[in-house]
Amino acid sequence: AMLRLRLLTWDVKDTLLRLRRPVGQSYAAEARAQGLRVQPEALGRAFREAYGAQSRRFPNYGRGQGLSSRQWWVDVVKQAFVLSGVQDGAALTALAEKLYRDYCGSHNWEVLPGAEETLSRCRQRGFRMGVVSNFDNRLENILSQCSLRHHFDFVLTSEAAGVAKPDGRIFEAALRLGGVPPEQAAHIGDDYTRDYRAARAVGMHSFLLRTAGHGPEPEVPPEHVLPTLSHLLARIEK
Repeated sequence: AMLRLRLLTWDVKDTLLRLRRPVGQSYAAEARAQGLRVQPEALGRAFREAYGAQSRRFPNYGRGQGLSSRQWWVDVVKQAFVLSGVQDGAALTALAEKLYRDYCGSHNWEVLPGAEETLSRCRQRGFRMGVVSNFDNRLENILSQCSLRHHFDFVLTSEAAGVAKPDGRIFEAALRLGGVPPEQAAHIGDDYTRDYRAARAVGMHSFLLRTAGHGPEPEVPPEHVLPTLSHLLARIEK
């Protein structure tokens, strides 16, 4: 039976947009421009470590603990360089502020294959559209710079919602913004737990974007899996 859907909600990172190159490479290039020598691979590992520690200590960009997401990120970037052996505190603050700004637009992000066309076709079919993303408040700007913002009726970030996927409350907030009950909505994302399962837990439909190279994951019915975004409308309309 054809799904009676009225609202589609979308994850962003690795669903609609991806980083143009690994974080370690981007950070190292910017550091070189400031006269600092850092190995991209070491910096990438240090970034993952700093990001993980900060996320455990201050979940969801420190939203509940009085940190601004800007400060949260600047601290992560500085810590990544410190862990990579860079000592110069003053240089690091300037560098971290610059990198925070650099990730605000299309300079560091690119649209995934099939995203633009799929979003346009979904719009033409009359679906309401929204973003549900574990992201900070730069997301509106990033989507605008990458020419995707106009597809969406709303953009809901975990920073704005005060809760992050897989917490069902962020999906409930999206359903209120979209004005539909959960059975008339579907979420599209690339993460089994945060996207596919979390949306289903509140009664929504969901589709898992599973591009080549994904590791072994829990079984998902084939009709819920998208090998590419271009498969979405066939899945919805069959």
